[in-house]
Parts: sequence; C-alpha cells; structure tokens
Amino acid sequence: MNQIITIKRALLSVSDKTGLIKQAQRLEALGVEIISTGGTAKELLDAGIKVIDASQITDFPEMMNGRVKTLHPRIHGGLLACRDQEEHRQAMHDHNIPQIDLLLVNLYPFEQTRDSGADFATCIENIDIGGPAMLRSAAKNHAFVTVCTDKDDMEQVLSEMESSLAGVSHALRAALAAKTFSKTAQYDAAISSWFNQQINETSPKYQAFGGTLQQKLRYGENPHQKAAVYRTNDQVAGVVNAKQVQGKELSYNNFNDLNAAFELVSEFPIDKPAIAIIKHANPCGVAVDDDQLTAWNAALACDPVSAFGGIIALNSEVNSETAKAISQLFIEAVIAPSACAQALELFATKKNLRLLLTDGLPDPARNGTEVKAIAGGLLVQSRDNGQVLNKSDLNCVTKIKPTDQQIDDMLFAWKVAKHVKSNTIIYAKDGATVGVGAGQMSRLDAAKIATIKANNAAKIAGESTAKTIGSVAASDAFFPFADGLLEVIEAGSIAVIQPGGSIRDDEVIAAADKAGITMVFTGMRHFKH
Repeated sequence: MNQIITIKRALLSVSDKTGLIKQAQRLEALGVEIISTGGTAKELLDAGIKVIDASQITDFPEMMNGRVKTLHPRIHGGLLACRDQEEHRQAMHDHNIPQIDLLLVNLYPFEQTRDSGADFATCIENIDIGGPAMLRSAAKNHAFVTVCTDKDDMEQVLSEMESSLAGVSHALRAALAAKTFSKTAQYDAAISSWFNQQINETSPKYQAFGGTLQQKLRYGENPHQKAAVYRTNDQVAGVVNAKQVQGKELSYNNFNDLNAAFELVSEFPIDKPAIAIIKHANPCGVAVDDDQLTAWNAALACDPVSAFGGIIALNSEVNSETAKAISQLFIEAVIAPSACAQALELFATKKNLRLLLTDGLPDPARNGTEVKAIAGGLLVQSRDNGQVLNKSDLNCVTKIKPTDQQIDDMLFAWKVAKHVKSNTIIYAKDGATVGVGAGQMSRLDAAKIATIKANNAAKIAGESTAKTIGSVAASDAFFPFADGLLEVIEAGSIAVIQPGGSIRDDEVIAAADKAGITMVFTGMRHFKH
C-alpha cells in the first residue's frame, strides 16, 4: 500500500476561497484537469483557469438554491471507484463516470454562522450536505483518492506533487483521510449540539462532541500523559481564545488553572476590580475592591505561602501599580482582559511569566456542556451557571437578620465557593477571602482547614487577632450536622450562607440562633468535584 497515485483530475468546491487561484494554477501547471461547482467555478473561470462545471459531468443543473449539485453517481462514483477492481472500472466505463483523483472541499461555515447570532433558518442553510458526503467518499477511498479539507492540506499535496511528477504517496493520502473523518465528525458534532439546544434537548440518545486543535501540549497532568487543547467556540473570551503576549509555552496544568481563575473573576462586575490567585485549580485568595492594587493585596494576604508559583486572574485591565506588585512574587501566569502599556513593560522584565490577554470576560450565566471521561463512557452535564443574583434571593432562617455589609460579603463568599473543590468552606470579610478550606472529605474538616489557613495568614501578617473574627462563612453545600457550623462559629464567623436542605436543618438553625449569628439559605448547591 505504498503506491504513489498520479493526480490527473481534481474536483475543487470550496466555501473559503483563500489561496484558491494560486493553488488551481499550480494544478494546471501539473497538467491536472479541474472540475468545479458554483461560486468556486466562477472564481476560477474569472481568473482564466480552465474548468469543467460539475453539471457537465452529471448532466443535471445545480438546483434548489444550490442544495443539489454534487449528490450524483457520476461524482461519487468517480470518488469511490476502486481502480484495481474490474467491476468498478467497467461501471465507470458503462455509465460515463470520470475518475476523480483529488478532492478539495471546505465546508459551509456553519460554526461561524451559529456564532454570529444568525437565526434558525440561516443556520440551517449553512449546514453542508454535499461537501461532507464527497469528503467521506474520498476519504474512504484514500487508497486511490487524495482528499483535502483546507488550503493547508492542498499545500502539502501540491508540494509532494511538484516533487514527484504529480504523484501523491499513500502515507499522505492516509493522513489526510484520517483528518477528513475527524473534520466531518467535528462538523456534525457542532450541528447536533446546536440543534439539540434549539429544541431544549439536554440528553439526546446519541451525543457527539468535537473541537478544533488549538495546540499540542508537551504532556498532560504528568509527563507520561499525552495532551492537547481543542477549541470549540471562537466567541467565548477565555484561556483558549486568549492572546499569549509573553512567556513559556502553556502546560496542561496551566490551562486548567488559568481557566479556573478566569471563570472565578468573571463572576464579578467589571466595574469593580476582582483578583483571584489560584493553585491547583483552587483559590489561595480572592478579593474585590474599587482599587485594583488593594484587591491584589487583600487576595495575597489570604494565603501568601500557597500563592507562590500560582496563577493570577483579573477581571479588569491590569494597571501599572498592580503589575509592579505582582512582579515582586514568583507567578506562573497572569490572565486578564487587557493590560496598560506600563504593565506590559513591567511584565516583560519577567521573561518566564506567561501573560494572556482575552479582550473580554466569559458570561458566567452562559450555557454549555461539561464532559468527564469515566471507564466505558462519559459523564455529561450542563455547566454550573446558577447564581444568587441579588439580596432578594436569600432566605434568612435565623432570628438575627444580616446587615447590608454582611449580605455583600456573603454573596461574595458564595461566588467564590462555587469555584472551589468540594467540600469547601470559605471565610470572607470586607470583600476578600480570609480562609479557604477546599476539597475535603468532610465539611467539618474543610471548616477546620479554612480556620488554620486564616490563622497562619494572620501570623505571617503579624496580626494578633484571627482573621476569621467577624467574618462571614460560605458552605458550598448544606451542613449535614451542626458540628460543621459550630466549627465556623468557634472560628469567629458571625454570618453564614449555605444552600440548606439537610434533614437536620432545624438542628443547624437552632445552633446558629443559640450562638447569636445570622444565617441565610440560597436553595442552590455548588458541588465542584
């Protein structure tokens, strides 16, 4: 199967015509006959390139607004015929089917149309039918046919043809065929996902996922694992679509941590600077303040030890004062919507620092799908876009009602808790975390660890008073027993936000009332495993 196939006839039918003329001219120079369709044929003819219109092959005109033009035995027969089988050769002869050796098709821009906000009918019209059919036919018959899905494929093919008397190797044909099947699968996955969203189908019988390779990574979570990043949506601001301004190549763990950090700060309004410091996808510290530098200092103060070598995310343009402060600490990466000129200059002095700019924030309320591989299958769920939007969503269940400041801090802590691995307890005060207990097997242990973290931070800062005194506490899920709440109370919290819903809620509420603190229920859980 190492046979080199000489290209004598090619069919070109493309939506993206970038580079088309020059590539067609190179085919002509190699003596290749060109078949084409619709707008592609017109562009080639206008450039003086000799073209056979597909309708001359099929004896049928393009019809139904171009919906039907290549779905014909004389096209697919030319792509699917096995040249080494007498029966196939005879069928081609009997039915006047021309042999097609090379196919270049790039598909209708469905994803671009979808992302532009086009209406349902317009999206439907941008679903390619003939293109995928031809691509799959050519890919199946790659033993004899070379298939290209974009201009980069054609460049590879033309380079090989120009160095081997118009021939293409089996190795290249096979590689392009594999790419083609991946491309058509990705294209169909985008369509099926969009269509299911249109009819509010969340658990279709058949589920497809697809993406476009963004970059290969050196390795995964560990050096023995393979990894890559795939892009599924060009329109969502975030780490995948960010511009990396400087620094070393991003690793798998960098991508994971940067995403966790940026999703967290995107929960907060852009008119109030928010900063998150992330380590192993969990926050070391988070703060919001009218002044960006103050927010940075407050976030760092939460856990300055863990912040070393962390990931920083901001929801606003990085100013020079904050950039200077960040540059004084060893940080792996910074991600933000933008950075001022002075900040860029300061960061440039830290050659290994990875700096990513996103030109926007992702919408925390957006819909989406999360996928996790398990043995023999996939776990699929909609993304956690649930939020407590305002004070009226909170249900105060204690005798003592929260103050406005406590409510603000509880809502802040609740947003942070949503992005911390379960079980989690968050202590917060004045718009900043003061203790984070993450990823524990019991909620009681999460509360204890958050307290230990807060006390350690106080010692580092030279403060005699525990940072948890007078704080609010957030729990990502209900307290199953009163012991977890009692640990929070002992730490000094005077207000608690939690989902509620335990069979022992009455016991927990009674403990809060006995301690003279306030507690609100959200009615919504935020497990993050």
